[in-house]
Amino acid sequence: MADDQDDTEKTEDPTQKRLDEALERGDVVKSQEVSTWFVIGGATLVFATFSASVGSGMRTLLGNLVANVHTIRTDGAGLMALLASLEFKLIALLGVPFLMLMLAAAAGNLIQHRLVWSAEGLKPKLSKISPMAGAKRLFSKQALANFAKGLVKLALIGAVMTAVLWPQRHRLDALVSIDPAAILGFTRSLSLELLGTVVAILAIVAAGDYLFQYRQWFERQKMSLHDLKEEFKQTEGNPQIKGRIRQLRQSRARKRMMAAVPTASVVITNPTHFAVALKYERGMPAPVCVAKGVDALALKIREVAKEHQVPVVENPPLARALHATVEVDGEIPVEHYQAVAQVIGYVMRLRSGFSGAR
Repeated sequence: MADDQDDTEKTEDPTQKRLDEALERGDVVKSQEVSTWFVIGGATLVFATFSASVGSGMRTLLGNLVANVHTIRTDGAGLMALLASLEFKLIALLGVPFLMLMLAAAAGNLIQHRLVWSAEGLKPKLSKISPMAGAKRLFSKQALANFAKGLVKLALIGAVMTAVLWPQRHRLDALVSIDPAAILGFTRSLSLELLGTVVAILAIVAAGDYLFQYRQWFERQKMSLHDLKEEFKQTEGNPQIKGRIRQLRQSRARKRMMAAVPTASVVITNPTHFAVALKYERGMPAPVCVAKGVDALALKIREVAKEHQVPVVENPPLARALHATVEVDGEIPVEHYQAVAQVIGYVMRLRSGFSGAR
């Protein structure tokens, strides 16, 4: 059975149908590092763009609130009105930054694969609660890669933060004694420097992780020779059945041809190999081929023609040319009009002479 195959037997690259089925199941290439990079990159962009305006807006909002605290009504309706006012003002201040963060989080997924709606992940599976399956996942290649990736990120980001903050250690000590307004500017510039460096490092980690995840996903989709044969049967049909259908069609077409031979005006033959039965009546634009064949089929056409007194004319070059260029139920090509007209004229003269003799 296909389900019992070992993964080592899956040596063939997946077909497009296999990849499409994986997508429908929700089995897609997904790197959490790419999503994380988009979120952190979006947060850095939001912080660089809106931190000054949001900070100024928050300072004005809270300053007005403190300055006018004596005018605030403390009854239920007054507090509800105050909360509603604060809510709308906070939404106006923070709405665009939060929207940009949500778009960044969505882009981190959409850039890796197109939108997929699948309930496959919600179906209950025993492998999700199996201790053996859990142990395999715990010590799998994916788990080891995640562990190594976490260590690398921790070491890199720790080294970067140390490299950025260490030269500023004296200024950090002095922050407790300077004006708070100056602290905000310094911390903003230092935070942007840290975030920019982290984003640059995580970009490298995300690119490497995506390539690793793609390779793992591609390996999962690989197929065995048995899988390829089964898919071919599903898409193209069983070769034996298709062969049988082809034989039936050929047999029916042969019977139709044999039934049409008695209606032919003449059968042009190469004595041993080719036979082409043509039909022509007054008013027809050109003679039509009603049957043709080679070897045994050609012999059968000649026998049926003789049984029904259809003239048989030997003309090897014309028989070969007509067999190669005209299809059954098709008109003869223009280049053969003259040669076929001579044959049909000859047959008509024979018939006229035979009738006169009688």
